[in-house]
Amino acid sequence: MKTFNNISEFPGDEKTCVTIGTFDGVHTGHRKILQRLMDAAKKNRYSSTLLTFFPHPRMVLQQDTGLRLINTMKEKKMILEKTGLDNLVIHPFSLEFSRLTAYEYVKDVLVDALNTKQVIIGYDHRFGRNRTADIQDLMKYGQQYDFTVDKISKQEIDDVAISSTKIRDAIATGDIQTANRYLRQPFFITGQVVRGHGRGKGFGFPTANLHIEEDYKLIPNDGVYVSSSTLNGKHHYGLTNIGTNPTVNGKQRTIETYFMDFDGDLYDQELSVSFLHKLRGEQKFDDIASLKDAMLKDKKKALMFIKGNEKA
Repeated sequence: MKTFNNISEFPGDEKTCVTIGTFDGVHTGHRKILQRLMDAAKKNRYSSTLLTFFPHPRMVLQQDTGLRLINTMKEKKMILEKTGLDNLVIHPFSLEFSRLTAYEYVKDVLVDALNTKQVIIGYDHRFGRNRTADIQDLMKYGQQYDFTVDKISKQEIDDVAISSTKIRDAIATGDIQTANRYLRQPFFITGQVVRGHGRGKGFGFPTANLHIEEDYKLIPNDGVYVSSSTLNGKHHYGLTNIGTNPTVNGKQRTIETYFMDFDGDLYDQELSVSFLHKLRGEQKFDDIASLKDAMLKDKKKALMFIKGNEKA
């Protein structure tokens, strides 16, 4: 997959089959659309191309600081790399770009920049300044500029929207297994391992403290999770705690992972942590001894979950 960070970077020397959207999570519904895109592109000898935008339009137009997304853009690239998509075009979304007329959007973006010959788009797609143009207008432009428009049905679009909502709700409430079913892979977070207070190491549970730079990233609710990561090329299971560590009167929310079969220095490394199952919510214990006892029980339950999961 080739990635372009601006439509101006796209070479435009190949005819393209294009779909447009945020594709947050790249879940089951999104994958159906991508497969349809890739099948159509292959049939007509076009390049399959996803046009997406960053920042998310709501962050710009509505200044929605509360918006939380399933994937950061970096994570989305990692997932899309594995789908078979030819091109990912990430165009900067700005107020200036939002003011393009429907004609300018079609001519400048779809025709001149992307050399579009086929568009696969939702029945309710709207575009241009103030989103005044619809799919019927796009079809008329297609006749003018020699590209076809394939409509994604209401049911398919509704399925995508419903899935996205269910995934976000499931992650936000810690229902990781439901989220993972829709995503077709474990939900994961990516960040840099930073130095924490080192308390876990003091009682036999050294943790990797993860800093997530992107404040729009959706994080599961507080609690203890069975997780996994790839460390130095090998798969390792862990226990990830999200919360403020109330037993030691912590104030700042942290994301810390104890790897059950790994002993090494991960500081300053970029790490992806995949969430598999929630064991319990965050609790405040009377003392460190009680906390350590709870973590030993968490580890035992995690190992049972892993054993049962690997047999399934």
